[in-house]
Amino acid sequence: MSELLARLQTDLNASRKAQDKPATLLLGTVISDVKNRRIELRRDPSDAEVIDVLRKGIKRRRESVDMYVKGGRNDLAEKERSEAAALEKYLPPQVGDEELRAAVTAAIAGGATTIGAVMGKVLPQFKGRAEGAAISAIAREELGKQG
Repeated sequence: MSELLARLQTDLNASRKAQDKPATLLLGTVISDVKNRRIELRRDPSDAEVIDVLRKGIKRRRESVDMYVKGGRNDLAEKERSEAAALEKYLPPQVGDEELRAAVTAAIAGGATTIGAVMGKVLPQFKGRAEGAAISAIAREELGKQG
């Protein structure tokens, strides 16, 4: 079992003992998603794969926030926001914009002239530590300066 999954399980047990229903439901759902991932992989997932499951859960919740806000359901949007924030604390620290910008400029200097080429070089370096949208925005900005 990965360290992160063990931490999630420990926190789930603690939330059950504290009778914290929202946290218990959230962690139970995430652990269920990890177990589904284990079935897909036919082996125990690594920490990186558990982080991937967490990122997908956070992304799903952020999309739900947008939908709830458009529908005028701010109460449900706030619930989804708090769940996304609770899951984010399990992710590794995010990389700063300066470090991302340095990697993007290095990729451009290395001959990457399109957004796809830049993303192809930079994204693997920061897998699990930076969002693709942030890298894409910086890459577009830097490519715009080139062009």
